[in-house]
Amino acid sequence: MIIEVVVVSTSRFERFGDVGSPEEAEDLSGRAIQDRLTGAGRDFTYRLIPDGVEAVRGAILASKADALVLCGGTGLAPKDLTIEAAEPLFDKTIPGFGEVFRLKSLDEVGTRAILSRASAGIIGGVPVFCLPGSPSAARLGIELILAEIDHILQHISE
Repeated sequence: MIIEVVVVSTSRFERFGDVGSPEEAEDLSGRAIQDRLTGAGRDFTYRLIPDGVEAVRGAILASKADALVLCGGTGLAPKDLTIEAAEPLFDKTIPGFGEVFRLKSLDEVGTRAILSRASAGIIGGVPVFCLPGSPSAARLGIELILAEIDHILQHISE
């Protein structure tokens, strides 16, 4: 199984371009995800893309991975469009992912957890997870994903 990690950040993309690792982009969130995936013995790829509906949808539709993690672009700023790009493509939603993410976030950030738009769904038989872009959110999100990804993939394949 391959997990594709796509970090969505216009400022980082403009500074570093199309890079193949979080180290090349000074990407702490991507690094947090990479470290956890490596520690769990999971195969993964990494991409950096700019914000925007077209860029995010393009990354989703081009992915050949078994699971896709989009990190960043989920905030409330006008340029944060990851959710707007991904959710209309969902064949099925996984509402529990966002619910549990916000519940766990409550312990770390208090009531600011209501600002999180973490989301997940299935697109063409592939689970797609949308995580906030902070390193702590990336760590929490990848922990939740790793805890259930095999179970999710099993259900999708039935």
